[in-house]
Amino acid sequence: MKLRQIEYVLAVAEEGSFTAAARRCHIVQSALSHQVAQLEQQLGTILFERNSRSLRLTPAGEAFVESGRRALDAVRRIEDEVAARSGEVRGRLSLGTISTLTEPDVIGLTAQFHRRYPHVDIEMSMDGSERMIDRMHEHSLDLAFVGLWPGVVIERLESAELCEEELVALLPREHPLTQCRRVGLEQLTEWPMADFGEGSGARQQSEEAFAAAGLRYAVRFEVSTISLLVDIVRRGLAIGLIPASLAPRLAGVCTRPVREAPRRVVRAVWHPNPTPATRAFLALLDL
Repeated sequence: MKLRQIEYVLAVAEEGSFTAAARRCHIVQSALSHQVAQLEQQLGTILFERNSRSLRLTPAGEAFVESGRRALDAVRRIEDEVAARSGEVRGRLSLGTISTLTEPDVIGLTAQFHRRYPHVDIEMSMDGSERMIDRMHEHSLDLAFVGLWPGVVIERLESAELCEEELVALLPREHPLTQCRRVGLEQLTEWPMADFGEGSGARQQSEEAFAAAGLRYAVRFEVSTISLLVDIVRRGLAIGLIPASLAPRLAGVCTRPVREAPRRVVRAVWHPNPTPATRAFLALLDL
């Protein structure tokens, strides 16, 4: 088995087609298809179910992809680990963060990291907590900063709590609830709500709090970013719930504390066997 064949299979699995995988790997499709077929023959099993309209992994293919990612990750780390033993941190660091993160200051930490370790290439992305945890399991992220409901267990990964905070009500400036010093969950149910998509950690924090109070949490506007949520509230279409630390950064809206407010925990998440670059970044967090 050749490393290149593993890369081809992973590319097909991640891109969802042989054509896109060949483009990504800078190879003609016929050559890539031949290499995958040759590997399947060697393994004595089919890795992909193919038809004219779709392509999907077989159970054997899923097992191959999981092991293949670990194998490629190990191979790519050899040079980085050798350099680290000589006191040089290099390689690549892939960071992920939620859009509502205010603490820690990931950009500030990244700047500090880059000054100290200029030979590390850094990739940064923003996504939902669940998707980033999936990407951690796929080994496409080295370190992620996620926001979760207190008590959530993250399996097969290392994590550390960085902070816990309450959510506050986000209101248009002229909203009637701005006349209150503090609002109750029951008051919020009287107005259209905006929140992140169903199943997201950000939304779960609110759903759990309302359910514990025996209240129905009805979302009228689903969003994918905090900027969309804020803009919807600013225009008076709905109200929302955001982390308290985010409130001072927002213009054109008001916030109010909430009785029995939902809470979130911000956690750093990394692999049990982190790369030298990841270990160096964790050191900046005193982890």
